[in-house]
Amino acid sequence: MKIFKFGGASVKNADGVRNLLKVLKTVDYNNTVIIVSAMGKTTNSFEKVVDSYLKKNEYLSDYLFEIENFHQIIVSNLFDSESSRISSLIKNIFKELKIFLSTNKSQEYSFVYDQIVCYGEILSTTIIHNFLISSQINNFWLDARKYIKTDSYYRDSNLNWDLTIQKIKSEIKSGNTYITQGFIASDHNNFTTTLGREGSDYSASIFAYALNASEVTIWKDVAGVLNADPRYFSETTLLEHISYREAIELAFYGASVIHPKTLQPLQRREIPLYVKSFLNPMKNGTTIKKGSPLFPSIPCFILKQNQILLRLSSLDFSFIIEDNISDVFKLLHLYQMRVGLIQNSAISFSVCINNKYGRLNELVSHLKNRFKVEVDNNVSLYTIRHFDQKAIEKIKNNGKNILLEQRAQNTIQFITD
Repeated sequence: MKIFKFGGASVKNADGVRNLLKVLKTVDYNNTVIIVSAMGKTTNSFEKVVDSYLKKNEYLSDYLFEIENFHQIIVSNLFDSESSRISSLIKNIFKELKIFLSTNKSQEYSFVYDQIVCYGEILSTTIIHNFLISSQINNFWLDARKYIKTDSYYRDSNLNWDLTIQKIKSEIKSGNTYITQGFIASDHNNFTTTLGREGSDYSASIFAYALNASEVTIWKDVAGVLNADPRYFSETTLLEHISYREAIELAFYGASVIHPKTLQPLQRREIPLYVKSFLNPMKNGTTIKKGSPLFPSIPCFILKQNQILLRLSSLDFSFIIEDNISDVFKLLHLYQMRVGLIQNSAISFSVCINNKYGRLNELVSHLKNRFKVEVDNNVSLYTIRHFDQKAIEKIKNNGKNILLEQRAQNTIQFITD
């Protein structure tokens, strides 16, 4: 089987859904699992619902209305005779969400977050499933939460591989076309969990591994994997071929085109990954597979903004050694911090983190019991793979102050203010 993944940008409106149909007809959709994200910026909109619900402010109903209206407009633009039926399906989904909002007792943010934002993917796949049927493409709609099983580490859950593989293989039959959701899963209590922001790529990898798929294609609004993000770098080049190892390195350091967890399952089964443009589906894009060297062989730039630089030093001038560092990493895990860079000396320890879940104050308060803590907010972390002097100067000459620099054989990193 083949696995296709379409992100939110590809289905941000009715024209996007029509283009998805065009892509499927162009490249062949038979014997395929199609994984779809929430439409456009719907996840961001549901995050407002989460905040409003937990803060009990008066905007909750307005936010819900805006999201439902956004999807109803897409329905009215896509369907003619069936518009009323599909509109009712959308209304029923929001009724289900409102039942959760009225009966839920938990105020734990991450749990509530997962129970609410999952509806973005449920809405998008419901609309697309029915649109494809109305366009004479027969397909089966699957609720990914029944098949992808995880622990209860909400917002960034860990997979139960054995159970997930068992459930996927029991349901999906060769020769059919399926529509399902990226990003979402469920725990042993059947509460919704999520795989981390942009986790739909990972969902594609999970289905591919379970089914031993022949290939995975991630459809993007860019030509493929570029050597730099065009939003931040004026000159970019398409990377035509990348090895699994190199792609994993790029993803680990924060390359935005590929989710960090996506690649390892594909590598284990040697399933090639293609990153292509949904605007030009017949172009080659980028191929990621075994033994495929980086081509062209050029420096690759990765920028992570809005990071936090923590500088720790001992209160009693003692050395920061293994037991101290172990305690620090336990706290980073406890407060759900993603680490981008670490550097230590005998009496100091610096770490660049992503305050993804807004728990920085809790972490700092805890650390201050044992360390002197300095915090630099809103720093930028630059990573250059396969750097040369010209690439280094490109970062050093951008007018920013270098707060920290770290160099390895193939990688150099800078933290700037």
